[in-house]
Amino acid sequence: MSKAAVKTFEEYCNTHDLRVTQPRLLAFKIVHAAKKPITAYEVLEKMGKDIKNPKPPTAYRALDFLADHGFVHRIESLNAYVSCDVNHKHEGSQFMICDGCGDVEEIHVCHLPKSLEDKVKSEKFTLHHWNVEVHGTCARCA
Repeated sequence: MSKAAVKTFEEYCNTHDLRVTQPRLLAFKIVHAAKKPITAYEVLEKMGKDIKNPKPPTAYRALDFLADHGFVHRIESLNAYVSCDVNHKHEGSQFMICDGCGDVEEIHVCHLPKSLEDKVKSEKFTLHHWNVEVHGTCARCA
């Protein structure tokens, strides 16, 4: 975990009048240091090194905060979290997930595909956000 990433996180929070709590900072460091997607319970377990007997809501609230502000993404199909570039908040998230090694790569198709956008409009559906998870086999595992 780089000091620059922590500094950027703290500056973002200060700029937006958000509190940098110990659980938020720990969760940020834990997810950003993880080499693979990490579950909330794995984050909770690692938090236990710095917080005495943390409870699950502690981890979930911290992760929700980080996701709401674009610091992490939740990989729905894995029920796990991966880091995102700071200040890289966008309406849609897309991931390629290797079922062999578990690597997750965020891909940047940050605009809704036209055919899907047309369907949303034709149904008069109000879109808040969207995620796409593509499972397969990466080049290293093929």
